Amino acid sequence: MHACTGYKTVLFFCCLLFWAPIMAQKKLADAPKIAPAKLLQDLQTLHKVLEQNHPSMYWYTPKDSMDLHFSRALASVKDSMSAWQFRNVVATYLAQIKCGHTSVHFSPKLTKWYTAFRFPQFPLQLKVWKDSAVVIGNLYAKDSLLKRGTIVTSINQLPVSALVDSMYSIISTDGNSINFKSQVLTNNFSNWYKARFGNVDSVYQISYIDSLGNKQTTQIAAYARPKPKKDSIKKTTETVSKSKTIKPVVPKKWTLLIDSATNTAFINLSSFSGRGFKKFITKSFRNIKVSGVKNLVIDLRSNGGGELKNSTLLTKYVSDHSFKIADSVFANNRGIRKIPFGSYFSVMGHTLAKLMISKKMDGGGYHLKRYETHYYQPFTKNHFDGNVYILQGGYTFSASTLFTSPLIKQKNVTIIGEETGGGYYGNTAILIPTIKLPRSKLLFRLPLYRMVMDKTRPKGRGVVPDILVEPNSYAIKMGVDNKLEAVKKMIQQKN
Repeated sequence: MHACTGYKTVLFFCCLLFWAPIMAQKKLADAPKIAPAKLLQDLQTLHKVLEQNHPSMYWYTPKDSMDLHFSRALASVKDSMSAWQFRNVVATYLAQIKCGHTSVHFSPKLTKWYTAFRFPQFPLQLKVWKDSAVVIGNLYAKDSLLKRGTIVTSINQLPVSALVDSMYSIISTDGNSINFKSQVLTNNFSNWYKARFGNVDSVYQISYIDSLGNKQTTQIAAYARPKPKKDSIKKTTETVSKSKTIKPVVPKKWTLLIDSATNTAFINLSSFSGRGFKKFITKSFRNIKVSGVKNLVIDLRSNGGGELKNSTLLTKYVSDHSFKIADSVFANNRGIRKIPFGSYFSVMGHTLAKLMISKKMDGGGYHLKRYETHYYQPFTKNHFDGNVYILQGGYTFSASTLFTSPLIKQKNVTIIGEETGGGYYGNTAILIPTIKLPRSKLLFRLPLYRMVMDKTRPKGRGVVPDILVEPNSYAIKMGVDNKLEAVKKMIQQKN
C-alpha cells in the first residue's frame, strides 16, 4: 500500500512538471465568465449586508457618497465577468469605506484554481511609497539595467503616480493614510499589477533613472516559468523517490536579540497571533531584566495585527501607567442580519459571541463595556523602565496600533519610521466573520464592532512617528535598513 502511494505521488509530481508550464501560460481572459444578472445579485447582497451590519460604513464616507459608489459598481457590470474581474469591482466599492478590515478575496477553491493563471507575470518587484517606485528584485537575475535601487518612473508610458493610484483603488485601508497600501504593493507588486491590469502584455516598456541620473527607457519581457528539461524531470523524480521528505524552514514570527555592546535588546514581532506568544514575551522580558540592558527596540514594521490579548500583554511590560483598550466599542445590532444562506454556518460563532458579550446602551447600539471601562495595570515583575524605541511602517496595523496607543505620549518611548496603516483614532478589529457571495463565490470580511481608541484624537490618519524616516533609493540600493540605523544612532548618542 505504501509503495503504491509513493508511486502515485511521484507520478503526480511528474505530471505536474509536464503540465504546469502549459497551464501557466493561460491568460486571464480565458477564465470562465459569470452572467451579469448573477453579479448584480451579489452586489445587492453585499450592499444589504454592509448596511445592516457594518459599524463604520459611513465613518469616513457619507451615505450619499457611498450610494453613489454603489451605483457606479452596478453600472460597471455591463457584461459577463470572471471572478477575477468582478473582484476588482467589489474591491473598488469596499475601498471607499476606508476600513482596512473590510476587504474581498478569493475562496480557497478559487485561489487554487487561479494559480493556473499566475504566469506570465510582471517581472519586477518594486518598493512603492507615495509617488515613487524603486526596484528591489528582478526575476531576470542577469538584467544589468533594472537592478536593485533603480528608480522606475513609468510602466507602459503610464507614470508611476497614476499607476499606483489605480492600484490603490482596489486596496482597503484605515482612513486616508496610504502607507498601508504602499506596503501591500511592495510585498507583492506583480500580483497586484496583474489583479488591476490583467496579464495582456508580453513586453513592458520601463522608463527609469540610470546610475548617472539620466532618464532612460528599456523593454523587459513578461516572465513565464521555463519549461523543465527532460533530464531535470528525471533527476527530480529520482530525488523525490529516494530522498526523505524535507520540511520547509518557516521564518520565526518573533525574535529576541540582546546586544551587550550597545546595551540594547531587539524584539522583532511580525504578528500578535500564534501559539506560544505569551511564553515568548514572558521569557524575553525575564532575559532582558537579567541582562540589565537600558535600551529596548520593538520592531513592528511587518506586524499586521493579531490577538488583542497579546498586544495588551506587551503593553503591560512597557507602559508606565494604567490604560484601557478604547473609549468606545460599538455594534449596530446584537445579531448579524441579511446574511446569505450559505454563510450562516460560518458566522454562527460570531453571532453567539455578540449575543453573549454585548450590552444594549441607552444611546443606541450594543457595546462591549469591559473594553470601555476596564483599566489594565502595568506589570511590576520584569517591567522594562529604560529607553523604548518602536519601529513602525505602513504595514503596522490593527493590534499593533492598539499596542502603541497607550504609549504615544510616554516620556521614555520614541516612535520611529513612517505613519502606520492602522488607524490612530480607531478601527474595526474585533469579531470579523467572512461572508461568501453566493454567485461569484468571492469572500469578504465583515467587521462587527467599531472601536474608538481615543475620542479626542483626529480621525482619518495613522499613528504619526516622533521621528520620520522614509525610504530612499540609495538605502535600498546599498541594502541599508535606514530606520534601524537611525535607532542605533540615537542609542549611540545617548550612550
